[in-house]
Amino acid sequence: MLKILKLLSNQEGLSRPGKDDKLSLNQPYQQKAYPKYNRVKKKFPSLFRKKLTEAENIIAFDPLIGEEKAGDLKGIRVYKFKLFDQQILLAYQADEDKKEVIFAAVGGHENFYRDLKQYLN
Repeated sequence: MLKILKLLSNQEGLSRPGKDDKLSLNQPYQQKAYPKYNRVKKKFPSLFRKKLTEAENIIAFDPLIGEEKAGDLKGIRVYKFKLFDQQILLAYQADEDKKEVIFAAVGGHENFYRDLKQYLN
């Protein structure tokens, strides 16, 4: 989050060279979520929800930050972050035409992709 705030205060480097020249950090994408994502999110402890909200905001400013998936999960991106030495995965879809990010799933690595594939199909 601090990186974003520093970028916003520095008016020179607002776009990421090499990624997408149309993408600007001035205008974050609108955030939406699948119902299952919201149900899972509200069951987490407050510290986890706070870190998750920070990750959502980072993604809203730069939707291309996550790793794009292939195969059955084509069109899904996954952003990875750490919380208490555990890697957390946050799956989302970015719609560049509507300028919105749709969050699909969050959780640990165990069975994450299998469960995500079942939910999306």
